Amino acid sequence: MTPKLRVALCALVVSLPLDQLSKILVDRNLGYADRVPIIEGFFYLTHVRNPGAAFGLFADSEGPARLVFFIAVSLVAIAIILSFFRQLAPGDRMSALALGMILGGATGNLVDRVTRGEVVDFLHFRLWGGYSWPDFNLADSFIVVGVALLMLDLLASEGEERASPQPDRPKA
Repeated sequence: MTPKLRVALCALVVSLPLDQLSKILVDRNLGYADRVPIIEGFFYLTHVRNPGAAFGLFADSEGPARLVFFIAVSLVAIAIILSFFRQLAPGDRMSALALGMILGGATGNLVDRVTRGEVVDFLHFRLWGGYSWPDFNLADSFIVVGVALLMLDLLASEGEERASPQPDRPKA
């Protein structure tokens, strides 16, 4: 097993069960639309359902068509993630970790759509000025952290390329 595969599988094996377990706990312990303050005025555990995409996009679209669309989009996204993974060098652990986390998050939300018809969200933050960030879940968090890691890895590798000495070029 290559180092990249080992790291990606570890990320997937951690992220997907954590996401699903957290949603099961929310289902079992919070009634729909309940909100439990963890840090009053800032962080709450909630129980909401999102039939749409990020930030509730397309939530008001027709049910069966919306569900088929989001399942198809999730499957395409997973195929793209796997395609990117295949392109990684065997020792590229950082990108493998990032893609494993993204895959775990995408799969977690896909499992929700297939089993529940919508995604369970439960993390709610209130920011300055009374603004409430849209509710999200661990799958969403794994996706965001994975994308951030990919960006950091890209920036770091670009910086390394610029910093490495270039071979002398003949002067014209």
